[in-house]
Amino acid sequence: MLVVVPFADEVRPVAVADYRSTWTAEFAELSDRLQSALGQRAVVIDHVGSTSVPGLAAKDCIDAQVRVAALDEAELISLLSDVGFRCRPEEWNRTEVSAGVRCPKLVFAPPPGERATNVHLRLLGGPNARYALLFRDYLRARDDVRDAWGAFKQRLAARVTDLADYGQIKAPATDVLMAGAERWAAESGWVVSGGGFDFGGTEH
Repeated sequence: MLVVVPFADEVRPVAVADYRSTWTAEFAELSDRLQSALGQRAVVIDHVGSTSVPGLAAKDCIDAQVRVAALDEAELISLLSDVGFRCRPEEWNRTEVSAGVRCPKLVFAPPPGERATNVHLRLLGGPNARYALLFRDYLRARDDVRDAWGAFKQRLAARVTDLADYGQIKAPATDVLMAGAERWAAESGWVVSGGGFDFGGTEH
């Protein structure tokens, strides 16, 4: 589960908004900036998280996943810091467990004063990168699950506006959601595009 400790300029109550078609264009702009800053180090840049699912209610925060061939912390932090992005320093924003595997990562906040963004750098082929894509594609494929998940988040945000508390309550529900996603992946033959995954193939 993603746990973000906001910088001072990011602190605000949790609010889950109806889907906005502008999120796609805002991701595209962010992707261009990241590609320019990282060059060939950014092998694939994915729109992930709830704003990447058409029709899904979400916090107004764009999540971008950058898949890299090597997670060279010093180099990547320097390149993104040069264009204003701030590396989140918490230990849990440097590593996460996915499919029982401890996976390295880096998470960046936007430059101060910019729209809410999280930039996740993960290894190409890592199970944590797969997890983010499976979450997205499962909800894109299943309108019933998408609508139920959005309604749940809106009800929760209406009652719990503290980000840490919201995340703690949402975590076990996310586990249930992703169990369903894994069943869907097995039944549908879903696989990840972009290279680096043992099971290869095309994205659905």
